[in-house]
Amino acid sequence: MPNETRKFPADRDSLSRFLGGSPLAVAFRLILLSTLVGVMLAAVGFDPWNIVQSVRLLVERVWNLGFDAINGLWRYFLLGAVIVIPIWLLSRLFGAPR
Repeated sequence: MPNETRKFPADRDSLSRFLGGSPLAVAFRLILLSTLVGVMLAAVGFDPWNIVQSVRLLVERVWNLGFDAINGLWRYFLLGAVIVIPIWLLSRLFGAPR
């Protein structure tokens, strides 16, 4: 029948609509993202049991490094730019509409 409306699972389940997907898929994404962010924070030197002390130590180390921290950041920027800028330029040249 043409006037018949169909109910989709997202319409019936307010929890799925609130979470942005099925609870199992959202839980999996959150676990994966939390693990990746945890690895990045551990590389910086954060400790989950004493986060305030870790933040204070990080700020103190960056302060003590002074211009060496800026030099290190500049080196990371240049290293990434060696890859990113040529790829961006090639994608703009070959992907541009004629």
